[in-house]
Amino acid sequence: MITLFLALLASAGAYVALHYAADWSILWSVISSIGVFFVIQFLFGMFIRKKLMAEMQSVQLILAEGQKKIQAKVQRWQLRPPGSIQAAQKEIADDMRVFVKEALAATEGLSKYRLFVPMIERQKATAQFQLNWMIKDFAKCDALMPKVIMADPTLAAMKMARMYMLKKPIEEITAVYNKATRRVRYNQNVLLAACYTWILVKSEKIDEAFKAITEALKSSDNATLKSNHELLMNNRSAHFSNSGLGDQWYQLHLEEPKVKMQRQRSVYR
Repeated sequence: MITLFLALLASAGAYVALHYAADWSILWSVISSIGVFFVIQFLFGMFIRKKLMAEMQSVQLILAEGQKKIQAKVQRWQLRPPGSIQAAQKEIADDMRVFVKEALAATEGLSKYRLFVPMIERQKATAQFQLNWMIKDFAKCDALMPKVIMADPTLAAMKMARMYMLKKPIEEITAVYNKATRRVRYNQNVLLAACYTWILVKSEKIDEAFKAITEALKSSDNATLKSNHELLMNNRSAHFSNSGLGDQWYQLHLEEPKVKMQRQRSVYR
């Protein structure tokens, strides 16, 4: 790592200068050189973090601007509905693909910090995985998956969703779920539990789904999980639904949201 090398070089230079040029004692020269090492590391760290934050903010800005344009278009459609819902959905998907591709190109700027930040390539892969997931480019998601840092419950839920799409064994999906839920706090398990139990229900493993959601409710008071728990308890698995989670659920692409566009009624006096 180049920052470590530079800090060590500066520390060694400080020792030589203080001990041999300034005639300081070995003890004080060592103490001072260690201080120089940590100061250089700290300053380099601050500088790199600032640069990385600027890079990521540029990506976030591209996404925010793109989403703002889509929201404006949807609002116009609510006033004057398009002729075809399917055509409208395709237009939104096409618009999203444009700004997500732009955001993906912006993430390439992270690579120039690879000599300074050892984990930057994995951080870049994690960002690109999420962006490709937004536009359903699952082939690229699959290629990036081994490098993704699964530190976030949403990312772990995406991984489980993709495993289900690929028809991976339930045992493998369960292993991902158990690992992810071990490190979450209260109510951070909602999407994970919703995704996992949905997969179990779709796989006709109703008893396992009931046990999983019962356990999940020990760490959550989410209304959707409670509703699904009650449905499974009353043998009404056909009505099992995660729609109550809204976009949080639909971002996993396991189900499509029901789109309803109604023409605004005019009021005449």
